[in-house]
Amino acid sequence: MKPSNFFNRLFLVLCFVLSTGLQAQSLPTGDPGALGFSPDRLSRLDAAFDRYVEAGELPGGVILVARKDQVAYYRAFGYADLEARKPMPREALFRIASQSKAIVSVGILLLQEEGKLLIQDRLSKYIPEFAETTVAVSDDAGYREEPAKRPITLRDLLTHTAGIGYGWGPAQEKWEAAGIMGWYFADRDEPILETVRRMAALPNSAHPGEQFVYGYNTDILGAVIEVVSGQPLDVFLKERIFGPLGMEDTFFYVPREKAPRLATVYTPADGGGLERAPDGPGMNTQGNYVNGPRKSFSGGAGLVSTAADYYRFLQMMENGGTLGGVRLLSPRTVELMTVNHLGEEVDFGPGRGFGLGFEVVTDMGRNGTYGSVGQYGWGGAYHSTYWVDPREELIVVYFTQVRPNTRVPDHGLLGNLVYQALVD
Repeated sequence: MKPSNFFNRLFLVLCFVLSTGLQAQSLPTGDPGALGFSPDRLSRLDAAFDRYVEAGELPGGVILVARKDQVAYYRAFGYADLEARKPMPREALFRIASQSKAIVSVGILLLQEEGKLLIQDRLSKYIPEFAETTVAVSDDAGYREEPAKRPITLRDLLTHTAGIGYGWGPAQEKWEAAGIMGWYFADRDEPILETVRRMAALPNSAHPGEQFVYGYNTDILGAVIEVVSGQPLDVFLKERIFGPLGMEDTFFYVPREKAPRLATVYTPADGGGLERAPDGPGMNTQGNYVNGPRKSFSGGAGLVSTAADYYRFLQMMENGGTLGGVRLLSPRTVELMTVNHLGEEVDFGPGRGFGLGFEVVTDMGRNGTYGSVGQYGWGGAYHSTYWVDPREELIVVYFTQVRPNTRVPDHGLLGNLVYQALVD
């Protein structure tokens, strides 16, 4: 290589590294009024969520609202640690649980775009243990096992119609005996692919394509990514999604130097208020996201992230697959992912359906809340949520850490307050 070519390439690499670093440290912000919001109406978010903290119903959180590729509202409220009275920073790290699913679903579609798989492929093409599966069907004796009516496909997994739950089905005792229950994986000293292979021998909760059954579908897709790419899932996501989008604070296990930024998990206390979740493994604990074995990469519920990082991912989707000059997906792929794939025979919910990794709004009147047809999103078990409204060019990210939380209608309130602030 000629010296001049070497230095030209070195210069380009340095420019890319610097630009990625700048992108990761800052977000494009705009004047709320110019973006179609009433600043006074948007400020109602402040008072509403501060009241939740004062009432002891939420510990704290971060809310980010963006429109037309610019951030209009980005605020941390309350505390990252109530006992220490540590204010919540905007850069706090949150366990995003099932919000991992959208990212891993994008990983599958990246591989389809490269011709390395098709979502219509049978799962057994990549994980042969799933060549023949069984279904537990409830009957007077408890349940009976019968062969699945057809093979599971990758599309079944993307739409949660493979019939695979989280172990809480008719054959629950067999899932318990196998040590596979619930969505929490951070304490496992076993690669995800090995866990998934053991799932194949367990009875599922429904026949493929017949029901929406929420469960290990995206964890299995993460294992498929490892098989097809030849990389551990954490490496694949870092190289193919997090790095290109400047998502420097998204990972399965928190780097030890960033651990002080991890928000504390709380649980509702008997009689009201919140109490600190215990340390250690488990769904209603702080989890092992810092001190765990760092071996199991749960594509269905294992990621930790920040509001800013997750916004970057969603802005890429809202832009039709591109962000900051980097194209991850074709616009046609984004369109495919964000339309309803469920047939009329699959019960999901009034005015809503499910695409390839996202819930989608199909009928405004039947859905009964603010939004638009074509809006898509989902949430996480630690009470986080997000949505993208392409018609309004709107993105909302809301992170908090309460598990479980059924006491406060903060998700509904958030939607009401965001849309009532739009005045253009």
